Amino acid sequence: MQKSDIELIVDYFVNADSEFLKGMGADKSKLPHKPEWIIKLNQEFDKANSEKEFYYIIWLINDDPAGHSNINKIKFGQTATMHLHLWKSDKRKSGLGLDFLKRTIPFFFENFELKKLICEPYTLNPAPNRVLEKVGFKFIKEYETVPGWINFHQSVNRYEMTKERFDKVKNGT
Repeated sequence: MQKSDIELIVDYFVNADSEFLKGMGADKSKLPHKPEWIIKLNQEFDKANSEKEFYYIIWLINDDPAGHSNINKIKFGQTATMHLHLWKSDKRKSGLGLDFLKRTIPFFFENFELKKLICEPYTLNPAPNRVLEKVGFKFIKEYETVPGWINFHQSVNRYEMTKERFDKVKNGT
């Protein structure tokens, strides 16, 4: 992510309609105000990786920002929770999410020295559930929670990828 991408990330959420956000398990009323969110992401941008609360990777199609993946709940050298968002609706269901994710996961493991990457998509949001299984994440369980600060109480599917498992999947073993 570049500093110039911060407003694009925030706009993806704050400009989305309530139904779209609900489909991914987010509650529009819980979103921070745009200026506050931009300030927070700018502060995060300047931190060392070992100090970050969030980290974003921007996905590009022909050098045009088309989405992002990010991690939060970062415990440097241990675990982080991953999120994935393809901004351009006409690019969804095209296989790009899988390709982007395969290119993104190594950065999270390497830059944060992770032992485990976790993803907990809304059970009723089929796209991330499918792509996580395709990329090799292991399904752990379904349970009820409020997964993040912009989410409502919901059922989520917990998937995990250990560094060891990732190395095996990456090498085809």
